Amino acid sequence: MQYIAMVGQLLLGLSILVVVHEWGHFIACRIFGIRVEKFYLFFDPYGAKLFSFKKGDTEYGVGVLPLGGYVKIAGMIDESMDKEFLDKPAEPWEFRSKPAWQRLIVMLGGITMNTILGIVIFSMHTLFYGDVTVPVSELKYGIVAHDLAKEVGMKTGDKIVAVNNKPVKRLSDILDSKLILEDNVKLTINRYDTASHSEITKVISLPEDFGKKVLDQGLSEFIDFRFTFLVDSVMAKSGAEKGGLLKNDSITAINNQPVHFFDEIRPILKLNKDKNVLVTIHRKDKLHKAGFDTLLTVHTDTAGAMGFYPISQFKKDTFHYTFAESLSQGTDKAYHAVTETVKGLARTITGHIPAKKSFHSFIGIANVYGGIWDWDKFWALTAYLSMILAFMNLLPIPALDGGHVIFTLVEMIKGKPLSYRFLDIAQRVGIFLILALMAFALFNDFTEFVFKR
Repeated sequence: MQYIAMVGQLLLGLSILVVVHEWGHFIACRIFGIRVEKFYLFFDPYGAKLFSFKKGDTEYGVGVLPLGGYVKIAGMIDESMDKEFLDKPAEPWEFRSKPAWQRLIVMLGGITMNTILGIVIFSMHTLFYGDVTVPVSELKYGIVAHDLAKEVGMKTGDKIVAVNNKPVKRLSDILDSKLILEDNVKLTINRYDTASHSEITKVISLPEDFGKKVLDQGLSEFIDFRFTFLVDSVMAKSGAEKGGLLKNDSITAINNQPVHFFDEIRPILKLNKDKNVLVTIHRKDKLHKAGFDTLLTVHTDTAGAMGFYPISQFKKDTFHYTFAESLSQGTDKAYHAVTETVKGLARTITGHIPAKKSFHSFIGIANVYGGIWDWDKFWALTAYLSMILAFMNLLPIPALDGGHVIFTLVEMIKGKPLSYRFLDIAQRVGIFLILALMAFALFNDFTEFVFKR
């Protein structure tokens, strides 16, 4: 079922983004009297399609290859590489017969619509869901310092109170892009000093290549946050299920070793892989309002896992906004989605972030959507992807909208169009670059998410 949810969310999100993007080109063509021969969701290689119908001069359809979509604009050299029209005189309804400023607007139509869509979804998401945050007061137990954190001098129990001298007010202030996309990040922490029996303040400077290490090894190798927990759900046929662990159970000890926080479970279980462990739980039911303690025998798997998911007992704050405030917040979120992408791309080009962590195919996107259908997460991610699609299409690469925009601007400056031969060659080069990038991303996602390298 989780794969159905992943694929379903991917196809729905991709369909929304593609249709809106191509509709931007389509409506601009309609305004300027340019004929659109085809409007397709997904690609139809060699005419392979799920269905199609024709209305007016345009064929509408759904192709079999769910990697995007397109509009075929009459009189334009595009990814279809159709050049038969070049042997004929330009028709008044063709793209090539229109003035440069109109063609420029047509090329910017898709980018414009994706930008508007991103802002609208972000705004409506903020209006209906609000901003759910974990306030800093809930992080009272500090962090769990993993290997990367220990390398820079952090310890389990440290409390991060500021990032780059900016006070931390909520969990998102810590786990944002600063730790990855910026250099010279400084973390101000409060640490309990056993000698003085009081908290002391320290400033830890992260190395310049720290973001690269976090991306390469994963955030799970940097920090987690200590939290008390209850059992949220139990995996089918797992040791936890067979041992009798239930939702909302509180685990208080394993093999008589007290457990207060979720991070204390892992080291105990790592020493007891594929063994029976004695689990002390506190359980509440209708007969025992105060709850009762009992012992369960649970067999761990070869990785040392019992087979349950925890739910943290962090109390969350939800901030609600008026319609006007939501529009402002949505625009701000859209802006930050683009700026973070620009920073990430710049650090990828300079080698600070591995390319394999920056470029993802539909497999990686489906993995981010996840195996549980969550409308809150779906709309937030779709809005983010809409802004990324707008930005990526603006890049000056032939075959992308940005490439056509650059060529049109050059034409407007020169006062005459570029040769069709040049445009043809540029289009071929652009298609090759895009296919190479897609192959690279697909290979990385296959190795990371499919083969679990």
